[in-house]
Amino acid sequence: MKILPEPIFFEWDKGNIDKNLVKHNVANREAEEVFENDPKFIFRDEKHSQKEERYGLYGRTKAERLLFVVFTITKDKVRVISARNMSKKERRVYEKKIKTYPKI
Repeated sequence: MKILPEPIFFEWDKGNIDKNLVKHNVANREAEEVFENDPKFIFRDEKHSQKEERYGLYGRTKAERLLFVVFTITKDKVRVISARNMSKKERRVYEKKIKTYPKI
């Protein structure tokens, strides 16, 4: 199932432009990095998809920081809703998935 547009372009609305930096100490560029790096795991956020399709992403930055990113796709652009450090539970899920990730 293809979710992400190619190439990936990001849209940062005025309401979210600094929210993740202030609230979670995650810069916009750092949030974008998890989309570029593998392994990453994307899943549909069923609970929060009533008004728009939302997705969650477990991934890591170039500096190996593990992030959980919530995003939506509008007009072939990725709009990040939230980006923060993974919780302990999310890290366990991510590490478990890495073990089964295909090696290239």
